Amino acid sequence: MNSFNEEHTTIWSFKERGDWATHKGDYPGNCSPYIIKNILLKYSKEEDIVLDQFVGSGTTIIESLILNRRAIGIDINENAVSITTNRIKGINGKYKVFKGNATNLNLKDKYVDLICTHPPYMDIIKYSRGIQGDISLLNGYGFYNKIKDVAKESYRVLKNNKYCAIIMGDIRKKGFIIPVGFNVMEIFLKEGFLLKEIIIKEQHNCRSTEKWREVAKNKNFLLIQHEYIFVFQKAI
Repeated sequence: MNSFNEEHTTIWSFKERGDWATHKGDYPGNCSPYIIKNILLKYSKEEDIVLDQFVGSGTTIIESLILNRRAIGIDINENAVSITTNRIKGINGKYKVFKGNATNLNLKDKYVDLICTHPPYMDIIKYSRGIQGDISLLNGYGFYNKIKDVAKESYRVLKNNKYCAIIMGDIRKKGFIIPVGFNVMEIFLKEGFLLKEIIIKEQHNCRSTEKWREVAKNKNFLLIQHEYIFVFQKAI
């Protein structure tokens, strides 16, 4: 982790994924711990409660514990809960990791100091074969309706003046861009959040890039090489 430097602009690019502690890059769609570390350092302090309601393989939880934050990890997929639980064994700190639904969090109002999470980008990666409530199986209005519920719950459980960081990307279908990122951003704004930052994160080491490079060339479209990090504030 000697290569870590805190970011100070709205363009983030990490050519190394980051493999310190128990981090691994083997979970589909997981994000770099460099991203999470930057968010935690900028928008939280020691002993804060950090929530990731799409916990995946536990990147946010691992970094939260390393940085002496209290962590809550939730996922609708029992496999994700199991992977996260295994990866945080031996890391000191206070945490809870359990199965739950991001659209109906079993948490008290104004309980969380920071939300740092990475929801599915519609159904671009399906994380289960039919778990009820899994929004990675949805697209279009069905997906956005569930994201609206996620935004409502995020607003409810977040303390006043605290931050919610959402990592989100766009997708392409039938040759045309679907601006999932900005659509999700608008949903969070309509639920009452203020927009603190839009960060553009350059993608590296994406396993599907080579697969799609020739297709993109033949069909005359550009490969998506960026994601967004939207940082919202519950400013009341």
